[in-house]
Amino acid sequence: MKIEKTSEAQLIERIHRILGPAAEPGLRIGMGDDAAVIRARPGSDWVVSTDAFLEDIHFLLRLHPPAMVGYKALARATSDLAAMGARPRYFLMNLALPRACPAKWFDSFLRGMAQAARNFGMVLAGGDTTYSKRLAINLTVIGEVSPNRALLRSGARPGNLIYVSGVLGQAAAGLTLLRRGGQQPPQARSFLRRHLRPEPRLALGAWLAQHGRATAAIDISDGLSTDLTHLCVASKVGARIWSDKIPVPKLPPGLKLRQDPLELALNGGDDYELLFTVSRDSARRLPRTLGGLRVSVIGEVTREKQILLMDPAGTTRQVQPGGWDPFRTREARGKT
Repeated sequence: MKIEKTSEAQLIERIHRILGPAAEPGLRIGMGDDAAVIRARPGSDWVVSTDAFLEDIHFLLRLHPPAMVGYKALARATSDLAAMGARPRYFLMNLALPRACPAKWFDSFLRGMAQAARNFGMVLAGGDTTYSKRLAINLTVIGEVSPNRALLRSGARPGNLIYVSGVLGQAAAGLTLLRRGGQQPPQARSFLRRHLRPEPRLALGAWLAQHGRATAAIDISDGLSTDLTHLCVASKVGARIWSDKIPVPKLPPGLKLRQDPLELALNGGDDYELLFTVSRDSARRLPRTLGGLRVSVIGEVTREKQILLMDPAGTTRQVQPGGWDPFRTREARGKT
């Protein structure tokens, strides 16, 4: 059966059955009315973000399984809350569906999103549905953070150390493997998973916000080179990063990707790790792992408004933003 044989009311009932309702005392009025009514918790600030996930721009139906499309759509949006140090609470979903969309595909998509919602502690509060020639998913995510504790891009200061979480470039390698198709060797699974099922670093963001350690933060969705540029522009600073300190993926020879791991880390994107800056005093009290997640010092903030990459020999070159840009990149790459 295809969606074209379903009315909008039946479609909404399908969404309601798979994605909700959930018991959430703060959600006074949820799906089924003209708008949601949410009761804010005393002593908290709301953090709100929106994200688009579009067929043939951010994902490809022939490559990306429907459950992974649903999961990743919410994970990507929620990563913005992680970068602000917020606890996820609710989301709103606007869907534009082709009439030829199979009901089986749609149900699998919803189940993937429901799994992400359970993992992140989120509740669907409402949304809208309509028709489109291509699938379009637009999500609004709502989180909360203690007053004046939200992490911003604009607080980095000269002398701060620059940190990243996890390993950068694995998701980009996973996309290459997915495009290649065919039977993948066992060592490819971790790279494919990082691309298909990213995990927003919610615990790390919350820890940084709660302890007041980070001076600035951003999630790495577009690539280190691009997102570090965003942070530096917002903070009106520059950066010097050390090539041998950037946590790059170890590519087994059997994968035969023929891609430079450093290039993947700088420009690959789709990692959804956190990039944050910390004063040198705070850095001395920062654990090397937070919640089992590795964090690495990769550079320092400078007064000069440029980003330099330094190799172990001391040679430097200027880094230009070379990550994902939807207005510049011609092929779908699964990034923001």
